[in-house]
Amino acid sequence: MFDKKYVILAINPGSTTTKIALFHDEKEIFTEVIVHKIEELSRFNKASDQDLYRMEIIVGLLRRKDVDLGSIDAVVGRGGLLKPIEGGTYSVNDQMIADLRIGILGDHPSNCGGLIAYAISKALGCESFIVDPVVVDELSPVARISGMPLVRRKSIFHALNQKAVARKVAAELGRKYEQVNVIVAHMGGGITVGCHAMGRVIDVNNGLDGDGPFSPERSGGVPIGDLVKACYSGEYTLQEMKKLIKGHGGMVAYLGTSDLRLVEERCNEGNEQACLIYEAMAYQVAKEIGALTTVVHGKVDGIALTGGAAKSERFVKMIKERIGFLGKVFVYPGEQEMTALALGALRVLKGEEEAKSYIV
Repeated sequence: MFDKKYVILAINPGSTTTKIALFHDEKEIFTEVIVHKIEELSRFNKASDQDLYRMEIIVGLLRRKDVDLGSIDAVVGRGGLLKPIEGGTYSVNDQMIADLRIGILGDHPSNCGGLIAYAISKALGCESFIVDPVVVDELSPVARISGMPLVRRKSIFHALNQKAVARKVAAELGRKYEQVNVIVAHMGGGITVGCHAMGRVIDVNNGLDGDGPFSPERSGGVPIGDLVKACYSGEYTLQEMKKLIKGHGGMVAYLGTSDLRLVEERCNEGNEQACLIYEAMAYQVAKEIGALTTVVHGKVDGIALTGGAAKSERFVKMIKERIGFLGKVFVYPGEQEMTALALGALRVLKGEEEAKSYIV
């Protein structure tokens, strides 16, 4: 008697693309990136209104590839801006659909992930899931305290890739995710560094709204007194200040580019300002990693560097030079999101985990 092989369709909607991948268990059969014309997307009032439009394109692509739609056991989508929930694989239910549809915590293309998965699964008669959305919140009570009662620290981070990478570290150590303490730094357009303690992310910087290290496009944490003065200077609108924090902050604000490769080229040409900002970003990532080791009293089993910036050997080396004494460093360049989606669904299909219910 052989074990059943599950067919899983993973869907990850972006601002102008939809990435899909088909898996047989953990084996990726193919990945496709569908590029959407901006003028087509502009027809919709909200990103969440694009679900049926994107779904039709996905189904058409699958048919052109001669995929037997009836063989699909589950459709798993990127989780969107839901209410805060703990990590894991969630069955898509009516409450989730309602919150994704209205954008309960904001409108974002990732909200389409669960909506598309649900629509396709209903048509095919299979299951639909989301896995580790960005709103995963497992912070310890002490980590929520900001120092100002008006402001509560929030957990918004690259949960899907961070947890996938932390599981990889655990596997390399011959243990389960729930048995290790791992610090994970996801370094992309935004940078988040999380402390994964026995299967829960008990502390992490909010990489969306300005916290932690600065990144290619985000300011990170800045001196708050000077920030408040800038806000009330009359020189900036609310929207302009938000852009300075996210989109026009960090490396791009200093150097006019968010492309790490271009910055490295400038460094090689002797541009001192480029070298300084480049080093400062690595410095701040290393400092954040070091700070989080205190959360688990220094009992760290591994440190993982991942995301687009982890493809840069030079950038990784600069971080390693500062944190190497803290423990073994693992490097996983790029992101593992499609595989993470599929594996989250697979664990449920195989009975290794129970699907969680979105009830908030």
